[in-house]
Amino acid sequence: MEILQQQDGRLLSTFRLAAILPTVYHCYSSADLAEVPLSPTPRVHGEGSNTVFIGGDLPALCRYLASEKTLTWLDDDRAELHVEAGHNWHQLVQWTVTQGLWGLENLALIPGSVGASPVQNIGAYGVELADRCRYVDFYHWQSQQLERMTVEQCRFGYRDSVFKREMAGRGVIVAVGLELTKQPRRVLSYHGLDQLAADCSLEQVFQQVVAIRQAKLPDPAVIANCGSFFKNPLLTDAEAQALLQRYPFMPVFPQGNGYSKVPAAWLIDQAGFKGKQVGDVGCYHKQPLVLVNYGQGQPADLLTLIEQIQHQVHSRFAVALEPEVQLVGMPLAQPVREDL
Repeated sequence: MEILQQQDGRLLSTFRLAAILPTVYHCYSSADLAEVPLSPTPRVHGEGSNTVFIGGDLPALCRYLASEKTLTWLDDDRAELHVEAGHNWHQLVQWTVTQGLWGLENLALIPGSVGASPVQNIGAYGVELADRCRYVDFYHWQSQQLERMTVEQCRFGYRDSVFKREMAGRGVIVAVGLELTKQPRRVLSYHGLDQLAADCSLEQVFQQVVAIRQAKLPDPAVIANCGSFFKNPLLTDAEAQALLQRYPFMPVFPQGNGYSKVPAAWLIDQAGFKGKQVGDVGCYHKQPLVLVNYGQGQPADLLTLIEQIQHQVHSRFAVALEPEVQLVGMPLAQPVREDL
């Protein structure tokens, strides 16, 4: 285990606000995890693509960096891929494509580590991690034991899981098991992928996803950002229909079970925030769902912009926007959602 003191927080968050992290533990095994002090319990941290350090009393961080992977064939078509948490997610997707294995191609170019992927059940273009996950290996702080959790035990939901709620702060995801196939598993229903041929190749799907994301999302290495900042809100079908009466061109995606999803990007755009800045923090001009730090952004700038977006969207649409990005260092008040 490596113990690092007084680390520059800009190196561990792709939003790159200035912050000093008191202690960072780098772990590579369960034995390393057993040596991490638990008073206070450290915050588990990956590559920082979904975390913004706001300042204040920042916690110690624990990073599990083991990154090996093992492929086991279950039958002539299906394979189980066991991947340690420290592996970079996009590099993993690239590798599966080179191996001719279907399943992860729609999730290309999502930043972050494999260990972070189950926490918010990453998803894009009609596919979620839950659709491909077989299990998650979880290390419990108190018992110092590893547990293999089934998909059912993970309780995956839209940008949600048991690791984000009941299991938060109780341990560390150390590995993920994924099921992939040799036979095509094309998911082409989303806009941008529906133009591909019905018999398109795995490489074509992968390249199309990469091209779409690169066309509308800024590269964090060039413009500091954490990708999509807010969750797409889930409304009851009745709420969605009431909004459609007022905004007939609003995109709505029925989810079943009486709920529909409305794109947060559309709501933010309609509220007039595309390209708007507060100090050196703003809504990206090509995609208002992405908040960016143009170089000298301050925590107060970000918090002000978040509050303005939430307030305006709620005032106009009676919809509460919830951040998808984790804000570390201080709480963020949420507006109370009201019935339409």
